[in-house]
Amino acid sequence: MTPVTTFAGRTVALFGLGGSGLVTALALKAGGAHVVACDDNPAKMAEAAAKGIETADLRQADWSRFSSFILSPGVPLTHPEPHWSAKLAKAAGVEIIGDIELFCREWAKIAPNAPFVAITGTNGKSTTTALVSHILREAGRDVQMGGNIGTAILSLEPPSDRRIHVIECSSFQIDLAPSLAPSIGVLLNISPDHLDRHGTIENYAAIKERLVAKAEKAVIGVDDDISRASIGRLPGGKPEVVRVGLTDHDPGSVYAQGDVIVSRLGDAPVEVARLAGIGSLRGDHNAQNATAAVAVALLSGVDAETIQGAVRTFPGLPHRMEEVARRGETLFINDSKATNADSTEKALKSFDDILWILGGKSKEGGIKDLQPYFPKIRKAYLIGAASDEFAATLGDTVPYEMCGTLDRAVEQAARDAAARDDETVVLLSPACASYDQYPNFEIRGNHFRDLVKALPGINPTMGA
Repeated sequence: MTPVTTFAGRTVALFGLGGSGLVTALALKAGGAHVVACDDNPAKMAEAAAKGIETADLRQADWSRFSSFILSPGVPLTHPEPHWSAKLAKAAGVEIIGDIELFCREWAKIAPNAPFVAITGTNGKSTTTALVSHILREAGRDVQMGGNIGTAILSLEPPSDRRIHVIECSSFQIDLAPSLAPSIGVLLNISPDHLDRHGTIENYAAIKERLVAKAEKAVIGVDDDISRASIGRLPGGKPEVVRVGLTDHDPGSVYAQGDVIVSRLGDAPVEVARLAGIGSLRGDHNAQNATAAVAVALLSGVDAETIQGAVRTFPGLPHRMEEVARRGETLFINDSKATNADSTEKALKSFDDILWILGGKSKEGGIKDLQPYFPKIRKAYLIGAASDEFAATLGDTVPYEMCGTLDRAVEQAARDAAARDDETVVLLSPACASYDQYPNFEIRGNHFRDLVKALPGINPTMGA
């Protein structure tokens, strides 16, 4: 844990005790702060109270007591309208911040020269965070990885000059971290997402850009117009920028050309790594992620030989084009993390002869933008609330089956795959949120993995 000593002797309010919230309350208490915590779930309140955290209904609190208000990133700060707790804090003139901000203040106090890598982007940030961490560990560094990737930042060991923190940041977290100024900031890409929470794409992009605006060094993806344009909006003279992706091969870039990652950070192009045959980094999107990770590693002083070895042993992340198993000529891929069409596009680009399982709670636009990839799909298996909408989009172009549940879809797709005598991919890439049938994409992906493992004849040497 990282005790938050910068708030010692202060009284702070906190709303949201799920996920990182309870860890934050305990880190504040460990650092000497007095915390008054609240949550809409009485069970969460009881859990916090059992750990010695004062709980109260903040609607009835005297806000003049509080020096700061710590808000869970899952709670609306501005859109579609501010949460009632945020309204009370603003009315009382109390700053509203999150756990990333608490870490940043502690870092600035106890180890301002400690390396701190912060990573954001609409897509690919978890894979990039994991790959950066893997490379640095293989290089012998003491790495603490957390943030939006699933481990609360304040549950990590405290900053020190011999320890590097690699932190994934969502737009919600950045919006609550005004002093975020990492030693290396990474902005991978920006495409429309979470507009219900940020109002407009312009506001969403501006929040993402804050992560690199104060960084000492910035690694910025240049394959999409919005991220590329962000370079011109950075403050003059700071930060030093490394451009990454597939399209920019000029000096000052790290780029992927085919399966080769090339650095142009020196006087001449230098091959750093090759991605051929690495299943965990399949596809152009993962090549983009790899260029960012390699750039961070190079900026951190890791040599090319170590980077190549680490890239080859990268296991990937669950639910992100995860190779679950093989049966004969059929490969089963768990891409449950693909909760929108933009994410699913990456998977459809990466495979041919696809038996596609999709559906759930649809997002704006559905799968209309995926129509260019329909010729690669041999059959679709529709599940969840979006089934009728997606069936209408598929129309007569792609054969489909209304399966309703994932159990039925896996059964039918496996049956159809077994009837083929060529290489086939059974791909769960839902292009939807999971909330109509599952609490989250992880549980959906775990269910898919279990269903595949239960099929007769599955090769147990792969995955899961």
